[in-house]
Amino acid sequence: MSKLKISQHKNLWFERVMAITATVNLVLVFFDLSYVPWRDFYFRQVNGLTQLYDPIKGIEPHRDTKKYLEIVAELEEQVTQTGLISSQVKAKLETIRLLSKEMIETNPFAGAGKSGTLEKIKTRMREHIGQESAKSAFNTFWSQEYLSKNGWNQEIAFFNQKIRPGIAKNYYRKIDENGEFLDKFWIIDLPFIVLFAIELLGRTFLIKRRYSHLSWLEAILWRWYDILLLIPIWRYLRIIPVTIRLDQAKLIDFYVVRRQIHQGILANFAEEITEIVVVQVINQVQGSIRRGEITRWLLESDHLRSYIDINNINEVEAISGLLIKTLVNQVLPKIQPEVNAILCHSIAIACQQLPGYSNILLLPGLGKAQTQISEQLATQITNNIYAALSSTIKDPVAAKLSTQLIEKFTASFSSEIQQKQVLVEIQSLLNDFLEEVKINYIQRLSQEDIDKILEETRKMRTESSSSVSIRI
Repeated sequence: MSKLKISQHKNLWFERVMAITATVNLVLVFFDLSYVPWRDFYFRQVNGLTQLYDPIKGIEPHRDTKKYLEIVAELEEQVTQTGLISSQVKAKLETIRLLSKEMIETNPFAGAGKSGTLEKIKTRMREHIGQESAKSAFNTFWSQEYLSKNGWNQEIAFFNQKIRPGIAKNYYRKIDENGEFLDKFWIIDLPFIVLFAIELLGRTFLIKRRYSHLSWLEAILWRWYDILLLIPIWRYLRIIPVTIRLDQAKLIDFYVVRRQIHQGILANFAEEITEIVVVQVINQVQGSIRRGEITRWLLESDHLRSYIDINNINEVEAISGLLIKTLVNQVLPKIQPEVNAILCHSIAIACQQLPGYSNILLLPGLGKAQTQISEQLATQITNNIYAALSSTIKDPVAAKLSTQLIEKFTASFSSEIQQKQVLVEIQSLLNDFLEEVKINYIQRLSQEDIDKILEETRKMRTESSSSVSIRI
């Protein structure tokens, strides 16, 4: 294995390790963001997790609801020891009735945003007792008469299943010196930030060394998305660098996602940019027409035009001469048989229109002779035309005469269109034509399916790349 492949393999493994590390950090961030809204779920399903993570979010049991459940637990213990009918149980029940009244009046659930939980507790107790007042329902429930009549075990089981879980979910969240909820997630996040900061500094140093013309700020911005891993706020934005890293490390292929994002961006801007560019060009041309710049450029002689010649060659004349030579020397000889056939057919049609020609063909041998004469005549005509064109190209006198003809035609044409009425009409027609192009063509262009155009462009690029790779 070559040193280059070994280096690339090591780099890939480094990228994968860092991508996985960033993914772990992102998972922790999302868990932290979801912890408070989903704490009830975690409390029911993974109670041990809440015991570990509650201190990180500054969460602790609310002292009022905690005291309420502690007194209920003491009541259960007292009933086990002395039975339901005892002075100790009666005192406990009195305390619980007072705490129930206080809980309903002070609403200790409001601080955690769980007032709805208290309403559920009150509703369940009212329905269970059959009274409209929650205070009366709690007073009835926590009485020796009711518990004796309906059975202690059955009623305390109802409380533990329907009422206790709601009270147990309530909590108090500490406030820091800034008046914000206490949050110590930074303790977990700090090692990741330090690691990513060291990595970004290392990458910046390598980029600066490889591209010395870049400033340090430009080298840092080369991997701008990694900066999001260092910001302690808006941590959910870390999904951007994590996604890019997973793609770069080849752990997940986001080609389809990238293609759709690029296509969406291009589709949003392509229509407007195209319209702006085309309309701007047309407006500039219209301005030139209204100022008379184009007609002056067309009508002024060569020595008056402000034209920059970079090679002292009249490209128009050179291209015309090259095309004429190609036509005469290469194209006409190849199409001469077809030209002969057309001329033979034309000669035959012309002969048929002569008076008495049909009677002449009835004479023996004249029909075939006519065909031979037509072919010879056609061949002679094409040969003469080809010879004339060839001599024109080679003969300097003929070339000079052709040049004089072109110059005379240009001068005559220029002098005729210099008539003021003609110029005004040409300018008006050109301006109206360009305005129609803006109204009709640009409107149709804006209605084009940009996604279809991008798909065709991508397909063409893919086919081109495939053909290049095959040739290689």
